[in-house]
Amino acid sequence: MSQEGLTENSGLSLRTIQRIENGETEPTADTLKRIAKALNVTPNELVDWAIVEDKGFLKALNLSALTFLFFPLLGILVPLIMWISKKDKLKDINRIGKDVINFEITWTIIFSLGFVCNAIYMTYTLKSTGVVSMSNIISGMRFNMFFLIFMYLFNLVSIIFNTFLIDKEKEVRYFPKIKFLGK
Repeated sequence: MSQEGLTENSGLSLRTIQRIENGETEPTADTLKRIAKALNVTPNELVDWAIVEDKGFLKALNLSALTFLFFPLLGILVPLIMWISKKDKLKDINRIGKDVINFEITWTIIFSLGFVCNAIYMTYTLKSTGVVSMSNIISGMRFNMFFLIFMYLFNLVSIIFNTFLIDKEKEVRYFPKIKFLGK
């Protein structure tokens, strides 16, 4: 297609088309959409999306899982949003993003199951003895507190450890993790 034809089909000026073609200017999002529509392609097909390295973003993605400290589901949602925003555009983003999210989902499941199992155990103990004793209640509360502290520290240490691995350009090692998001 000639520049004149592209001008006519896109509604852009000939000078705008020439500047973009000669590399004198970067097209705006609206300009890209118009050119893509005129050429009957998607805007992504027009842009050369070179995969770049951004170790800072990878570390930020990893550290974003620390939002679990405020609410466990945030440890999944915040990294998920960050991963989706840069998916396939940064080197190692898919591998690290999936590992972090898979770990956080697994951690959240184990965290929840720990409290459910303790509640079932306490209910069973109460029914089998038939007596509500303060020692049983305190024992259950101690277990919950120990479990909560252990799980939070484990998650915190895992995230910080893996942030150092990213900084040293080494493979992240999240364990345990169930692969909810495939490779």
